[in-house]
Amino acid sequence: MTRDYQIGELSILLEQLGAAAPAGASAEVVCLRHQVEAGPLVGLASATTRAMAVADTLCWASLSQGDVAAFNRQALVAARLRQFAICGLLLAES
Repeated sequence: MTRDYQIGELSILLEQLGAAAPAGASAEVVCLRHQVEAGPLVGLASATTRAMAVADTLCWASLSQGDVAAFNRQALVAARLRQFAICGLLLAES
């Protein structure tokens, strides 16, 4: 994978995560997306790790509120994000 592809794909995944996030939390995802698109390439792995942490937080918040539909949307994007991160060598497989 080229870095340009990784940036583009991560940007799309963050857009999907932002769409699945409640209004207050989507601002953080938008900020992270901007960081991925405009920041240095060396920061891509850390931005991916941060994106996964945000996705995890969103999923737990939805579960605690009993919002199953939101959880399902967020978990789907989180799973895609994790798979992309592992395949793109941006995250150690665990």
